[in-house]
Amino acid sequence: MTSTAWHDRAAGLTFDGRSVIDGQRCATLSGQTFAKCSPVHGRLLGPVARGQPEDIDRAVRSARAAFADGRWSRQAPAARKAVLQRWAELITAHRDELALLETLDMGKPIQFSRTVDVPATACCIAWYGEAIDKLYDEVAPTGAHALALITREPMGVIGAIVPWNYPMIMAAWKLGPALASGNSVVLKPSEKSPYTALRLAELALQAGLPQGVLNVVPGFGHEAGEALARHAEVDAIGFTGSTRVGRRMLNYAAESNLKRVYNELGGKSAFIVFDDVKDLEKAARTAAACVFFNQGESCNAPTRVLVHESLMDDALACMQQEAGGWQAGDPLDERTRLGAMVDEGQLHTVLRYVDQGLGEGATLAHGGRQTRADTGGHYVEPTILSNAHNGMKVAREEIFGPVLTLIPFRTEAEAIALANDSPYGLQASIWSGQIDRVHRVARALQAGTVHVNQYDEDDITVPFGGVKQSGNGRDKSLHAFDKYTELKTTWLRIEA
Repeated sequence: MTSTAWHDRAAGLTFDGRSVIDGQRCATLSGQTFAKCSPVHGRLLGPVARGQPEDIDRAVRSARAAFADGRWSRQAPAARKAVLQRWAELITAHRDELALLETLDMGKPIQFSRTVDVPATACCIAWYGEAIDKLYDEVAPTGAHALALITREPMGVIGAIVPWNYPMIMAAWKLGPALASGNSVVLKPSEKSPYTALRLAELALQAGLPQGVLNVVPGFGHEAGEALARHAEVDAIGFTGSTRVGRRMLNYAAESNLKRVYNELGGKSAFIVFDDVKDLEKAARTAAACVFFNQGESCNAPTRVLVHESLMDDALACMQQEAGGWQAGDPLDERTRLGAMVDEGQLHTVLRYVDQGLGEGATLAHGGRQTRADTGGHYVEPTILSNAHNGMKVAREEIFGPVLTLIPFRTEAEAIALANDSPYGLQASIWSGQIDRVHRVARALQAGTVHVNQYDEDDITVPFGGVKQSGNGRDKSLHAFDKYTELKTTWLRIEA
């Protein structure tokens, strides 16, 4: 559609910010709300329920009752499968509505909301629905007089707390395996992007998910999020967000009921370009595009680009050229590739980091300024900082904006040391034409995923997660079931 058509649809869109609890839309018990404005143009979208501890308690009690009476947990796998697949079909059928909500909520370009986020969300739900009746339990190899059964069982009530950068996808990564396993879920979306989570819950009910199995309570982290993480009737927390808040999740669990906590946290991924790279231009353009995609608001963005010193000038020229194609524009124009930062605070955070980098000695090779301020939205230019080193804040701290930091290296050993010299370990990339080097370096890198001569190629079948302060556990793939199930051993004595 044209930009005008998308703006017309946006003008007619209804924003319902009330919670979904026990299958019903409802206001908070206290009546509290907060105003949600769009980063696209700064205009008010509507009031959103500001969930309080008593609202979380209401949602958890609903989820616990649903789990206890077996309305979902004791359904046959084939029945749960059918519901999740119908849900995925409804997500696809409402593609334009969900994409528009996502774009207006957090500033993502409509072309990506529609062609990336919505399809990935539907794919995730459908895939876990399909996987339900493909998982088998085990029989242990015991002696002749015993039969030991090892079965997976749903944990109970799962608390899911998801971020604002990929609101639908991050929710689906939690909801897919948690619901497929037979759990009930209370989802707390970010206060910066609540609308698609609430709409997804309505579509799940329409697909046949029983009331109370999925509850969504918007609100702030220090109120609704903390209450959910501390609740004694929550059996596990699946959290995606900052490392700072991830530490709090562990504290909340320790101070409450020792619930399981699975954190998917930040990243400062290294993108290593060796002097034997086959296609330098492709490597440089890939690095820049992956940093600028989603306004740089991606935990796995390769924001530290390590380039052999002999290639530095050519690599920088290619990155500058790529950056020219990522100028910020109207997110409701399908030609736009770089949208708005999620809010004014994040905009100023990005600009502050750029200033810090320049103050520490980096060179501003492209961008670095606010743009489109006249729209009322929150936009920043794609930015490249060259002549950087690994000790700078821009090379060590997660910026969560379209800022690429370019760092030179001389030897393979130095590249590995620089890549691993980070508190994070989410992803990494190696660009080299030597197969021995690729395997050698990949084994040495401390990262949950190592890309080779590409970046960000992905599939629901492979696990996503990191090491060190990038978190624990894995989203996606069959391995995600480990987060939301418990193993039970049933030992039978067989008399001769």
